[in-house]
Formats: sequence, C-alpha cells, structure tokens
Amino acid sequence: MKSTRTNDRYSTVTIDLAPMIDCVFILLIFFIVTSVFVEDPGIEVERPDTRGEAITDRNALLIAIAADDGIYFDGQRIRIDQVAPALRQATFGDEATVIIRADRRASHGTFAGVYSEAKRAGLAHVQFATTRLGAGSP
Repeated sequence: MKSTRTNDRYSTVTIDLAPMIDCVFILLIFFIVTSVFVEDPGIEVERPDTRGEAITDRNALLIAIAADDGIYFDGQRIRIDQVAPALRQATFGDEATVIIRADRRASHGTFAGVYSEAKRAGLAHVQFATTRLGAGSP
C-alpha cells in the first residue's frame, strides 16, 4: 500500500519578518519621541564653587556666559538684547526652566543682565549652575 502523502519532508517554513520590523520601527519612534535632548550652549565655562543642593531639570534651557562676557545660547553667540526673544522662541510657556552657566571670571553685570532678560521673557524658573565644593573643602 503506497502512501499518498505529498513531499512533506522537503517543505520549507517561512517566517514573515514584516510584523517584527514594524515592531522595531514603532519602538524606535517611541524612544526618539520620549528622549530628552539638552542643547549645550557650545562653550565650556569654569563655574564658581558653592554649597547647596543639586537641582537638575533635564528639560532646561542652557545659557552660557564666557570669561570674556560673551553670551552663548544654542551654540551661537548672542547679544544681551537677543536673550529674551531667543528664550521666548525656545519655550512653550512660562513653566520652562533656564539655567545660566557663567564662568567665574565673567562680570557680574553681564550675569545680572542675562538674568533680568530671562525674567523679562516671562520665565518663572531661572537658575544658575555652580560647581559643588568637595566635602573636605572649607
């Protein structure tokens, strides 16, 4: 008696990769959308030493003041009268946080001007970055 089975032994199994690729792209889009991008102002400053608590906001806007009193925002040097319009354009409301990162050799007048321009832009949370003193430092 002869079997009428077809050639099952040599049949191939295929795996459809389209659903897996769809899932990978959905995860990729999810991680891109939910990630936080902090834009560095473009220069490195030597911050003053202080004592206090460390407060960080990952969604904060950063403004840097160099030792030569140059003001940098979003990698570009700006004038003091451009600070408020640049901050208004970069925020979606008054709940944004601005962190001013000033070099210890920058003048107090430039820092005060940037601080007042940030307040004039309507932002309620204006902070400044410092370097924490070590535990053994006076």
